[in-house]
Amino acid sequence: MPRRAATTRQRGRTGPAEVCDHVGRDGTRRRSGRRAGEEPARPTPPAMKVSTRGDYAARALLSLALHASDRPTSVKEIAERTDLPQPYLEQILLAVKGAGLVRSKRGVGGGYVLARPPEEITLAQILAAVEGPLYTTFEAHDHCEGHCMLQEVWVEVSRETERMLEQHSLADLVARTRAGRHGERAPAPGRPAGGPSERASTGSSTGARRRTSPRT
Repeated sequence: MPRRAATTRQRGRTGPAEVCDHVGRDGTRRRSGRRAGEEPARPTPPAMKVSTRGDYAARALLSLALHASDRPTSVKEIAERTDLPQPYLEQILLAVKGAGLVRSKRGVGGGYVLARPPEEITLAQILAAVEGPLYTTFEAHDHCEGHCMLQEVWVEVSRETERMLEQHSLADLVARTRAGRHGERAPAPGRPAGGPSERASTGSSTGARRRTSPRT
């Protein structure tokens, strides 16, 4: 049977703490935990699984959109901005270029620029450029044990995912990124700009008018 990782609990030097030393199977020791009075770390919200190629391509093109310029940006510069591996990034940019999303210039001062305005490049197009079609249409159904119904569900999910990705352009992502830097929150595509506070104030004023209206 595999041996469980050993765990020991200690008290911190500056006060009580839930500090655990985890000893793995390879003998390495890893310490985790929190001091007394510290708030527990917030769990990371669930996110859609995206391939490495798709994630890198989106990050590279978003970097080009954030630093929009007529001057081509070298692969080295994009890699430094995004902290992505340059050799892998070169392969991805070639695939994106083949899809017509970027243009390249060789020689001194060469690099990549967006081939279209950021408003015309969506996440769906970027992912399709490096991963192929986002969904596959089945030519024939296999009726064994309801397999045909499952195939229909997979196609519906894929089409809905593509529809949602089509709603997010590079221009939208640039606006949301810049708003986040200033502590603001840009509205998501398809949503009204009014926030909860505005809706709450509208509701409270409506309620006040209702309370002051004379009864009949």
